[in-house]
Amino acid sequence: MNSEARKILLIEKVLKIKSDAILVEIETILNSHRNSAKKESSIYDFVGIILENEAIEMKKAIAETCD
Repeated sequence: MNSEARKILLIEKVLKIKSDAILVEIETILNSHRNSAKKESSIYDFVGIILENEAIEMKKAIAETCD
């Protein structure tokens, strides 16, 4: 089944939902996906991933192996 047909089936199922709690859950899932899809990576997302001594070792290794 292609994605367009799956979307239509999902919409049909959502239209039959009577519980507000379930609708809130679906909205939460859709909103979190939309928010995460919009976020673009920044160089600042990587700050603090490696320790300073690890960065120094990496810099040394690069200097020693690259011309």
